[in-house]
Amino acid sequence: MYTASNLRKGIKLLLDKEPYVVIDFQFTKPGKGQALYRCKMRNMISGIMIDRTYRSVDTFEPADLEQRRMQYLYNQEGHFHFMDLQTFDQVSLGEEQVSDAKNYLIDNLEVDVLLFDGRPIGITLPNFVDLRVIQADPWAKGDSVAGDSKPVTLETGYILRVPPFVEEGIKITVDTRTGEYVTRVKE
Repeated sequence: MYTASNLRKGIKLLLDKEPYVVIDFQFTKPGKGQALYRCKMRNMISGIMIDRTYRSVDTFEPADLEQRRMQYLYNQEGHFHFMDLQTFDQVSLGEEQVSDAKNYLIDNLEVDVLLFDGRPIGITLPNFVDLRVIQADPWAKGDSVAGDSKPVTLETGYILRVPPFVEEGIKITVDTRTGEYVTRVKE
């Protein structure tokens, strides 16, 4: 059991029999009365955001979530298909459940799929993914307007800014937490 004082950003808890994750958290102590805990939470199934205020005596049940290692197979009409590496069962997640992770999904990538009551509700990517650059415009020397970076398109369709020496056809490492370029991959 969690109390309101245990709430922190990233904690997953059960409200109204559905899993929620704490997105933002603020503690306030008025001059008189009890301390208040203001939370912004996101429903992990529907994606709906809610704002709630709790007192220090309120308690919460942790969300009973399970993570399984799965392999990304393919995307078909907005549904992303994954295969359990232990049982070889396949599960499907919608585009709203995968959200920004779709920018980094390549065939056979191993991810952790989050399950609630046996049904998939989201994925956790590895921190770094190697992706191939499929389009990179040449960098014009002296182009100070763009700074020391240029936009490139990756094999997943994701567009990000990279240093000017990155060319079409090479692989780069991307940080999936920030969406930024990390380094070139030696092949």
